[in-house]
Amino acid sequence: MIRAKLLDKKNNNIICSENLYKGACVKIKNSKKTFQVIGLNTEKNICWVREWPYLCNSKKTFSLKISQITLQIFCITQSSE
Repeated sequence: MIRAKLLDKKNNNIICSENLYKGACVKIKNSKKTFQVIGLNTEKNICWVREWPYLCNSKKTFSLKISQITLQIFCITQSSE
């Protein structure tokens, strides 16, 4: 796990530090979607994410600077009933 500084979305102020880890769900700048961290490179301060919930036919994985993460949240699955 690594320590990541998370930003207040409204004011872009650092609000706290959280442990960022593979599997964590996060919000990122300029998006209302939820993403899941699937890899971390602490030396380059980047991570790889994919949209959450994960769709089996989707291969949309991308990297971004950890500083682009605005909030770490619980992963919530959407069940179809």
